Amino acid sequence: MKKTLLCVATSIAALPMLTHADLPYFSLQDGDGFKRFSVSVGALHVMPQGKAQPFRVNTSVKESETAKVGDIKAQTVLDNIKPGSSVNPLLKATLDGLALINADVPSALSGTAEIRGLSQWDNPGTGLEADDVTTLGIMTNYFFTDNISFEMKAGIPPKVDLQGKGKIYAPFSATATPMGGALGNLELENDIFITDLEAHGPAASARAWTPAFEFQYHFGKTGVNKFRPYIGVGMMYAYFNELEINPQTEKDLIAAGHMIANIKEGNAGASLEGKKSSANPKVKLEATDAFAPIATVGFTYDFNDKWFAVGSVSYAHLKNETTITVKDATHGELIKSTANIEINPILAYAGVGYRF
Repeated sequence: MKKTLLCVATSIAALPMLTHADLPYFSLQDGDGFKRFSVSVGALHVMPQGKAQPFRVNTSVKESETAKVGDIKAQTVLDNIKPGSSVNPLLKATLDGLALINADVPSALSGTAEIRGLSQWDNPGTGLEADDVTTLGIMTNYFFTDNISFEMKAGIPPKVDLQGKGKIYAPFSATATPMGGALGNLELENDIFITDLEAHGPAASARAWTPAFEFQYHFGKTGVNKFRPYIGVGMMYAYFNELEINPQTEKDLIAAGHMIANIKEGNAGASLEGKKSSANPKVKLEATDAFAPIATVGFTYDFNDKWFAVGSVSYAHLKNETTITVKDATHGELIKSTANIEINPILAYAGVGYRF
């Protein structure tokens, strides 16, 4: 927030310097029929147009990393055998017998597993989309001439809900060597459910600071045309703070952190069974700042030489990156998940202004 306030304050502080700049377009004198400054307030409705972009997940488990399996229920092993893979009949019979009495394969016999698929994967059909939001808009204009102005757009920073799309699964596969490989290997494969981004309301929320500036051209002439359309182009700066993640989604991600920590601790079997590790995973949500081009079409309607109505529609090509990390003091970063958020908002504004 401090960074944004500094940006806005610097822009506003620059206006008096612009007023006294020794440039040709400042040669018109006040009293030529237009007023130098205007300010308006009104309703600003923001309608994001972007589509959800898929999450990419990285974990601290390297591709083909070998880990001890530890104690694991025989039924868990059976449930995760790759369909169509060959299994030694004696090994299969042993696992069936242990599963029948709900027994574990002890760590002394479970051996090791070469784990694949958890180092990095994409999640097609997932992502985050920003909701529509309405806030109080404030527009200030400095007129170089009757037709050319510089506008600062701001507003009360709204809290924006980010709706989740899709379900995240971890594409787990492994080659296990139970009983020291005496009865052959086991090929394991399963898509492990992590979280449903759509199941529990907004997946996240953030407060959006989006000041913008534009150079505008106003058609017509003060004192002659009450209705004056205008066009503008400029830049928007987007900064997000007060980021919060849905409590249930956070809980699911903590469970995923335990899954990765179990593998690192030599209890890969516990990962398949959703058991807690000795870690204490913490979830953090971050969003990058962004600059975006913005274009506007609008109009003003003069009630008199001071008061006017204003309406406009703007479009900004805005995209930023969201990162979700799961960390632990002992293991460091366990999971890092990133996704672009295409906001690309249409901004509709209607307000009342005053010139001075």
